[in-house]
Amino acid sequence: MKFDPIYMFSVVMPQLIMALPLTLFLTISSSVVGNILAVPVAVARLSPNPLLWIPARVFIFTMRGTPFLIQLYFIYYGLGQLIPGWMMRGFPFLRDGLWYAVFALSLNTAGYTGEILRGAILAVPHGEIEAGRAFGMSRFQVFRRITLPRAVRICLPTMSSETILLLKATSLASLVTVYEVMGTATTIRVDTFRVYDTLIGAGIIYFVTVYVLTRGLNWMERKLNKDRLAIPGSVKAAAKA
Repeated sequence: MKFDPIYMFSVVMPQLIMALPLTLFLTISSSVVGNILAVPVAVARLSPNPLLWIPARVFIFTMRGTPFLIQLYFIYYGLGQLIPGWMMRGFPFLRDGLWYAVFALSLNTAGYTGEILRGAILAVPHGEIEAGRAFGMSRFQVFRRITLPRAVRICLPTMSSETILLLKATSLASLVTVYEVMGTATTIRVDTFRVYDTLIGAGIIYFVTVYVLTRGLNWMERKLNKDRLAIPGSVKAAAKA
């Protein structure tokens, strides 16, 4: 069928907008869980103990070296076969593809962000760590109060880009019966045989969502890195001096 903008905006877009909260839930929940898991992954990757850094390195290499679609299928179909039947009946959420998608997205995010965070931890100025030790802080206190917050601020631009990629990766959740934006668009396309209307409509939804999310992440980056932003007045004064 030919592309009909009236049909797209009057019929397709309202249904896609109704599915947008599920896409945002997948993005936010996976980002939060994945970034939390990335901290022990990064710490283990930096450990001199081979019992820690070898599994961490294998995990990171696996998450970064295999397509996310394979990871999603492996978790959705593989875990479904390993979980006993009585547990599937007792816990209905185990039959819902949504939670498998969240789990897969979280692990994938942990793999990517763990390596990013490892590099950021190494980039923390050594003088700041020494200053914390001079105040009598323990190694854990130095890591919690100085190293980790500073590392997060250093890698925040890269983590923001990973969040955008995560949002777009949620479209693959439609392949495991999760009817987010792309899953809803696919359902409409199959039922109506309208290809351009559904795909262009989904593209518009993702474009607007990515734009709003990018603006929010840029604002957060400026908010957390105020001390790293040059003040025009001070720069001019320093130049005159």
